[in-house]
Amino acid sequence: MTDPLAPGATIGILGGGQLGRMLSVAAARLGFKTCILEPAGDCPASHVANFHLQAGYDDTAALTRFAESCDVVTYEFENIPTAALDTIEALRPIHPPRRALATSQDRLTEKTFLQSLGLTVAPFADVTDAASLDVAIARIGTPAILKTRRMGYDGKGQARIMTPGDAAAALTAMNGQPAVLEGFVDFTHEVSVIAARGQDGAVACFDPGQNVHEDGILRTTTVPALLTPTQRTDAILIAARVLNALDYVGVLGVELFVTPQALIVNEIAPRVHNSGHWTQNGCAVDQFEQHIRAVAGWPLGDGSRHSNVVMENLIGADMDRVPQIAATSASLHLYGKPEARPGRKMGHVNRVTGPAT
Repeated sequence: MTDPLAPGATIGILGGGQLGRMLSVAAARLGFKTCILEPAGDCPASHVANFHLQAGYDDTAALTRFAESCDVVTYEFENIPTAALDTIEALRPIHPPRRALATSQDRLTEKTFLQSLGLTVAPFADVTDAASLDVAIARIGTPAILKTRRMGYDGKGQARIMTPGDAAAALTAMNGQPAVLEGFVDFTHEVSVIAARGQDGAVACFDPGQNVHEDGILRTTTVPALLTPTQRTDAILIAARVLNALDYVGVLGVELFVTPQALIVNEIAPRVHNSGHWTQNGCAVDQFEQHIRAVAGWPLGDGSRHSNVVMENLIGADMDRVPQIAATSASLHLYGKPEARPGRKMGHVNRVTGPAT
């Protein structure tokens, strides 16, 4: 454990999207400066961070300059090249740890890790070619879903296999990338737990939120989620088990399928998470402040929920509704992206629906 950062210190953030933007705002509230490294100009985080170093993740000189200008480094997305992390970690601590990134970057590694903790995951198999896909289908059955092992998000890099006859087309859709076949899970709904672990090993979990997806993209998260008291406790314990196994520092998102038999872990995300945006209006300390506290070596805040909230993502043409939303008591969070496109997250809105129940 390193000494806690004093206000005025600089937190480096790899990535300049909306999560980096909201992390920068939270850092500023606690008196920290932020420096983002992001290849694109005019990105959401650049509007609020103190410094924006516009450079690629393969620019060793820029990565060195970035690290030397920061006191600690974190990130807002998972797919950071290993070489970039090597350069930075030689100079500054990185939170969450490298092992968490390596685990989440590869779906096969992730599922194997979760299974090693005694957690339940969907049936899965490694797929490298047509023959291994045939073997996987014979063992797992259909329907199933074929996913690239790396770089998939918001439904990308996936192909459904409803019958064995769909296998060839699904494999073609992977474009030669290593893949994993996952069996379908008969679940009633999906929930996620946003959890945090500090440098001192303390763990704090937010209440589980209930998620609804459309076209592979999160549409809404509602708290409280529809869970029994036992399921709620189990969900939080699952998240804590993952945090401790990874010796984690920061905020982690854990997505779970709810079935009558068990909670099945879908995936983990080693960062602040879209399904945790409700915390901005449902808790005194939201997920972004909690992450900044953790990476800065501060005590974790109280993440208890004071309100029921429905978070809705604003995607593409939803921006046309902004004037109407702004006229209500809802809390509007826009990301400053210049162009609304289909499937592009442009912002979100939190609607408080009453005191916590």
